[in-house]
Amino acid sequence: MASDWNPDWLITDRHRELRATVIELCASEMRANAERSDDELRFPRRNLELLGEHGFLALTVPEEYGGLGADHLAFALVAEAIARYGCASTAMCYVMHIAAVQAIMLRPTRELVERYIRPLNTGRIGTLSYSDPRTGGHFWYPMSSGAERENGSFRVRKSSSWTTSGGFADFYVIQTTSPDFTGYHDLSVFVVDADVVLAKPSMWDAMGLRGNQSGGVEVQAALVPPEQLIGPVGDGAESNDEVVDPWFLLGSSSVWNGIALGAVDIAKRHTTGKVHDDTGLRVCDYPTIQDYVGEAVIDTNAARLAAYSVADALDRATDGNTRVLQPGETARAAYLHWCWQLKFTAAKNVTAVVDKMLHACGGSGYRRDLQLERYLRDGKAGWVMGPSNEVLRQFVGKSVLLGFEAVDYWNQTVDTRALANETKKLDAAGKRALAQRLLAQADLEEKEASS
Repeated sequence: MASDWNPDWLITDRHRELRATVIELCASEMRANAERSDDELRFPRRNLELLGEHGFLALTVPEEYGGLGADHLAFALVAEAIARYGCASTAMCYVMHIAAVQAIMLRPTRELVERYIRPLNTGRIGTLSYSDPRTGGHFWYPMSSGAERENGSFRVRKSSSWTTSGGFADFYVIQTTSPDFTGYHDLSVFVVDADVVLAKPSMWDAMGLRGNQSGGVEVQAALVPPEQLIGPVGDGAESNDEVVDPWFLLGSSSVWNGIALGAVDIAKRHTTGKVHDDTGLRVCDYPTIQDYVGEAVIDTNAARLAAYSVADALDRATDGNTRVLQPGETARAAYLHWCWQLKFTAAKNVTAVVDKMLHACGGSGYRRDLQLERYLRDGKAGWVMGPSNEVLRQFVGKSVLLGFEAVDYWNQTVDTRALANETKKLDAAGKRALAQRLLAQADLEEKEASS
């Protein structure tokens, strides 16, 4: 599509320069690599190294630490452009990399900066590992993970069901329950190197995003020095709300928007070039095809405008991604419910758009050489990627109807209505038996707490 369809009144000349550079990289090398990644389940390391050579692996890192010093809106534009013009697998790996980098930069120390941030432009790749095989997309409950203190360090274990770049990243930002764990608001964040991470990338064989290697990984009781704890013990819940969710949801939404735009680009190229000799009409001359494309562009640009607007809000809250926050101080977290809506909108839209563009291209769209089918498969990941759209719409609906506290993100509030509803079903004997069990459980917990 022509640039007339970009809402560029929202961006600066610097944003345009960054986007143009990424588009050039996509045209020169990244797009060709996308097909190989998809066909061969090949991790797109070369594409990520190429981004590193031009500073994009440190896009959002302050210039004083060797980065480009860019903001949230720049990140959204770059992620969208990689997915649209280059490789969706690369784009998703890139989003997870930047989210991991920003998790470190929330609580930067000299040791963390020197070890993980300054080397980024040499091609070092990071990722987040937050999911859990026991809780699926509810990644804020790391039930299979934990950490214990040991001689001034931490003995850390982590089991993840889905980790983008698993087995290929150079460092992993992981979330576990804290030492002396008191509840799922009490989480801690560590960064570990690849040598303590076990992964089986050969087992990854997905419908779409086939190059991003989002398989399970494990850290089996690794001894992690205190310098690799990000923030204080117990900072995980705040880190999740302040950086991990906002950066991931903004970035992944931009990827879905980029995939939708790429599908429209392919459909335009095909339908304006294909002529039906029996009617003398191009495919694009049929009103039905025009309707498909018109709706796709309108809906996708609505999703893009939402992404750019949320990015702008995050930039305003953080002084253009320059504000340094102390533990207990938040800025992005105030916009978390807008990030939920953003991801839902973009993931829902891309699913509809890629299907409609397949319809617009007809049988030709089903052929692999048109490349549309890859965009279709990649876009399908949006809806189910955690937090899934089912989870997000329930978060939003519950918050609107009952207030934010009703979401109980960290499972701390007793649902007294549900409790009363269940206990009223018991007769007197059943209530006494339940009371006896609860009293025995309380006695046991008090005994364990005092020992």
